[in-house]
Amino acid sequence: MEKFFSVLQHCPLFEKIGADDLKLLLPCLGANIIAFDKKYTIFAEGSPAKYIGILLSGSAQIIQVDYYGNRSIVTEVVPSEMFGESFACADLEVYPVSVIANEPCEVMLIDCSRIMHACSCACGFHQQMIFNLMKNMAQKNIHFHQKVDILSRHSTREKLLAYLNLCAKRFSSNRFEIPFDRQELADYLKVDRSGLSAEIGKLRKEGVLQSNRKQFELL
Repeated sequence: MEKFFSVLQHCPLFEKIGADDLKLLLPCLGANIIAFDKKYTIFAEGSPAKYIGILLSGSAQIIQVDYYGNRSIVTEVVPSEMFGESFACADLEVYPVSVIANEPCEVMLIDCSRIMHACSCACGFHQQMIFNLMKNMAQKNIHFHQKVDILSRHSTREKLLAYLNLCAKRFSSNRFEIPFDRQELADYLKVDRSGLSAEIGKLRKEGVLQSNRKQFELL
């Protein structure tokens, strides 16, 4: 488990918690590490919302599938990021989304109740962890509202440009790489893939942007 300490120390859940304290904290939480193959379902929609996941290696996607089988990508998960915490902390009975391994990955699973209820020792770093969890969920709530703003745009063009402008702000650069291929980007924006590709082609011709696979540049 110690081989993942460098990743865990970048996890928002363990902010301001030193390596020595982390060694004591993980057994207290009953943390468990599991390896998943590509396309394996880490959390399945409808399964009990009990655990918080921390991605240690690889990548994963949080997806939603509606009644008609239409798939949409909620977000991409990269190493040191958490997932499932909002649903587990809200005491939902089941997860309303699925988390799928985008490539072979390793995940740390922690029972949410072990985080929310401080141990009998009432250790200071456990209190810090609870504060970190609340802060992280607040930040994710902001990102959720940003996505709602993107999806509220009327056209594929407006959704695409709103998303790319948000990426440019996050990277503080007009050149950046997004985590999605064309189909995944279409799923994320909830638009048709062919329409999205056509719109990217138009924006290239108009001199608004340049793109090469996942790489974009706003001109």
